[in-house]
Amino acid sequence: MEGRAITIESRKNRKIKISIIPGHFATNHSHINYYIDMTKIKTSHKMAKDAAAQIAATYSSTPIDTIICMEGTEMLGAFLAESLSSDGINQGEDVSVITPELNSNNQMIFRDNIQKQIWGKRVLLLISSVSTGKTINRAIECLNYYNGELVAISSIFSAISESNRIPVHSVFTPDDINGYQTFVQHECPMCQAGQKVDAIVNSFGYSKI
Repeated sequence: MEGRAITIESRKNRKIKISIIPGHFATNHSHINYYIDMTKIKTSHKMAKDAAAQIAATYSSTPIDTIICMEGTEMLGAFLAESLSSDGINQGEDVSVITPELNSNNQMIFRDNIQKQIWGKRVLLLISSVSTGKTINRAIECLNYYNGELVAISSIFSAISESNRIPVHSVFTPDDINGYQTFVQHECPMCQAGQKVDAIVNSFGYSKI
């Protein structure tokens, strides 16, 4: 499968790269025709720093107190906080970077010692990949419970441009991946054509079937 991998560079910074693999893949919420490998952005401090600077430029006039990191984006979130506090309206501010815990019901929770970073705070939600927006909806439910205000949504890749009337700003979009498609499982044309699923994918990677 790796032999089919194609490298895609960001249109704004060629140092920022992802790999895509065509095929038939199943996520928790949908079926997709490309697996998007974001490992380099998540693990390379140089690439994460460049990607964070690109994202931060979008929010030069958006006050942000806290970044909630989902799906392994903690290093990217730390560099994003640094970039936000360097310029613009957040210059000189101390931006918190936190990660939610998932309970046995797969609900997002924050322990008592972390809740003060959300209560009454302006929050940027950082996700590695957005396909249907269900993860965003789950995060919004969590923020409503802890009285946090979602003011921004960012991702490495997003198949949607907005969620709950909030723009989703991403480093890569479907325009960067020719022919990218996502389907509800029971409407997947690849399944209907009898095409075998290549792998189960999530934010950690993929497992071949």
